[in-house]
Amino acid sequence: QVQLVESGGGLVQAGGSLRLSCAASGRTFSDYAMAWFRQAPGKEREFVAAISPGSTYYHDSVKGRFTISRDNAKNTVHLQMNSLKPEDTAVYYCAFRHGSYYSTRAPSTYNFNYWGQGTQVTVSS
Repeated sequence: QVQLVESGGGLVQAGGSLRLSCAASGRTFSDYAMAWFRQAPGKEREFVAAISPGSTYYHDSVKGRFTISRDNAKNTVHLQMNSLKPEDTAVYYCAFRHGSYYSTRAPSTYNFNYWGQGTQVTVSS
């Protein structure tokens, strides 16, 4: 089993920044991928960003504004979010999968086995 603990959500004005963190513990092993998804009220959960050894993936709507990174020694992934917009408002979920993710397509929820509880990000206009 893998446990994920997210932190860093909050309320910010449009144009501001937030940094989300997710720490993985348990049976993580050394080869894994992690990602962030988000879900706004009344909408489906959507992919935001993912990181696998040597590769990163971003949804088009966040490219150039969000940066995903990982600290392998701490089994932690970060999402630096800059130039935030009201449409970025959502609950952000951390996700984990054993094994790397490499594809020409952005990952979906089906590609990840473990999920965090979510952290609220609210961007005011």
